[in-house]
Amino acid sequence: MFTTAAQLLDLTDKKLLVILRDGRKLIGVLRSWDQFANLVLQDTIERVYAENEKVFASVPRGLYLVRGENVLMLGEIDLDKDDYVPEPYREESTNVVDALHRKEIKEQKDKEKSTRAKLQAFGFEGELAGEVMF
Repeated sequence: MFTTAAQLLDLTDKKLLVILRDGRKLIGVLRSWDQFANLVLQDTIERVYAENEKVFASVPRGLYLVRGENVLMLGEIDLDKDDYVPEPYREESTNVVDALHRKEIKEQKDKEKSTRAKLQAFGFEGELAGEVMF
């Protein structure tokens, strides 16, 4: 049993879904990797979702290098189910989904800011209280 990045050996040349720490979702063929789990993905697309509207878009990214420390999760895609889109979702144009996605992110940040302000009013201080949030 491998306990290092060598576990990626079985996934080489297979289609993967890679979820990054910042929430981005990449789909591509794993071509290479190193001891730090840096990944080289070929024919990569980025899936952008607007959860509230149940729409998504696929943005072609081509050859993509992912730094290993940014990988949150990865898994092999079942090629038999690759084209299947679950019922509530539908594919839309990139511009439409991107605008909806940005709106959702802004609403989420506003909600978090409001929650932090309410907690501070009760004397609680969050773990990132002294840092600037962008």
